[in-house]
Amino acid sequence: MGGMGRVSQAQALENRRRVVDAAARLFRERNVQAVSVADLMAEVGLTHGGFYKQFASKEALLTEATVQAFADLAALLADFDARHPGDHRAAQGDLIDYYLSTEHRDDVGAGCPTTGLASNIAGEDLEASARPAYAEGVEMFARWLATDSDEDLATLSTLVGALTLARATAGSDLSERILAAALKALPTQS
Repeated sequence: MGGMGRVSQAQALENRRRVVDAAARLFRERNVQAVSVADLMAEVGLTHGGFYKQFASKEALLTEATVQAFADLAALLADFDARHPGDHRAAQGDLIDYYLSTEHRDDVGAGCPTTGLASNIAGEDLEASARPAYAEGVEMFARWLATDSDEDLATLSTLVGALTLARATAGSDLSERILAAALKALPTQS
């Protein structure tokens, strides 16, 4: 194949996956509004024009990025379970310790999408397709955190609230105190 020939179907799918992954990270790090299509495509080394061949709009990409970010979270939760075969409570305790760590606080781009994408989704129209994708992800996480058959929205809210506040106060002693207080307030197995 010579010159600027057409990209193979496999390569097109790979490019699309790279754009979605980059968007999932950049939207968490900055904000949808702060990330231009040009920034995004430069990040993965593709041309600006290629974006609209792959995605209807930036909003459509936000939906896909949200789905991808929660799929990554589901894989992370499965890893915590795999480290504690048959002991979901221990896996939950480990996840909570990690969630409220300075490491997770400082890793915004790869961090939890529940926290990282919240302001992006809140800023979207109520009809935006990213909203149901986000809500589904939040419900999945709340079910994983459950101690009985019900979803644990209170634990999830404590985690997300603490992480949000800790990130907003990072660099101060208050940030560490918020993480420690939330950890103490939650019923962990550690």
